[in-house]
Amino acid sequence: MLKGAAGLRGMQAPDVWVPDNEDATAPSMRDEGAENIVDVVSEHGADFPGEIHPRIVWHRDSPSTRYQGFQRMLRIADPEDGAGEHIDGFVVPEVGGIDDWKKADEFITIVEREHGLEDGSIAMSVIVESGAAELAMGELRDEMGKPDNNLERMFLLVDGEVDYTKDMRAITPTGELPPWPELRHNTSRGASAAGCIAVDGPYDDIRDVEGYRERMTENQAKGMLGIWSLTPGQVVEANRAPLPPESGSWLLDAGGREVELAEEDGVQAYDGDALSLTETDDGYVLSVDGDDLELDADELREELLDRAAYVPSLNDIVDSMEEFEAAKEAGRGAIAMTRSATIRIDGVEIDIENDRMWDEATYQAAMTPIDVFQDVYEHRPDQHEDLEDIYGEDVVERATAVGT
Repeated sequence: MLKGAAGLRGMQAPDVWVPDNEDATAPSMRDEGAENIVDVVSEHGADFPGEIHPRIVWHRDSPSTRYQGFQRMLRIADPEDGAGEHIDGFVVPEVGGIDDWKKADEFITIVEREHGLEDGSIAMSVIVESGAAELAMGELRDEMGKPDNNLERMFLLVDGEVDYTKDMRAITPTGELPPWPELRHNTSRGASAAGCIAVDGPYDDIRDVEGYRERMTENQAKGMLGIWSLTPGQVVEANRAPLPPESGSWLLDAGGREVELAEEDGVQAYDGDALSLTETDDGYVLSVDGDDLELDADELREELLDRAAYVPSLNDIVDSMEEFEAAKEAGRGAIAMTRSATIRIDGVEIDIENDRMWDEATYQAAMTPIDVFQDVYEHRPDQHEDLEDIYGEDVVERATAVGT
């Protein structure tokens, strides 16, 4: 399994590879598992395109478990066997309050000094799997930088909902996990405040690709751009999800459910049962789940504008940013940008159009997906060909240059 992961490239390779010496390794085999990590990383680590952060054992309530984790970090990071130079950090599960985070940090500092490494050179990530760890995220920012710790090494904050559910003693009628949107929000907030990266935990139904995508869409609205992946297929989805789409699309609220419209010869066509539209002598009748709205042409346009939303492509975002940059250079602080479409419902076509004001704040907000794209392009040269296949060479070139 480790050799297979080490050989992944392009969109199948994760940004952070976590060789798992905790849950994915039988307790009686963890010493051998650590040796396997050393063997594989020493041989293949130099060529792996992402970072390598093994997960070790740890538990806030068990000194013996913490000691085992320390011993395995010491072994895996040993530069004598060739793996240490490729280890970027360690993932520490089952942490408790902030003092427990400091214990893990101190162990890593000892590992660094034992192997002659610079303090803080090994990153530390934690999995938030308890109420105490969730509260500790609120203290992290104040603790970082104090002379009695090296918590500035913090890298990923990962929510671990299975063990968090156990710690919270939560019960659902079906036995399934609660959705825990609060935990994901708090993890994202804690990461933002401390300059870390927020990562959602595993999505166990590895066949449910659509559910995995929906989960990532929800997370991205919370600022959580990372997600744990269990298979190469999930990695591909996770690598593509935070990036802008290849082509733009229109969405229409059809009875409380957003439906993507199909483009047919430049017209955005709705094909469903929740909405129907009829043209009458006096105007139009728009039916929404059986409720009729009698509207004139202007009222219909306003109704459809309220129901419609546009999802911009990477090319759309770059176009808008370049237009604003040109306006700024010409001495204009704000400009209006127009978006228009023709929507067809039951054969009836209506033109809609709206203007959006772009100023510096709008421009900076648009930079978020561009920042992600540029970050990927800079750090993952093995994905350059994939990105050019998706977007085209010209769009990729402009996207890497805009805003810089």
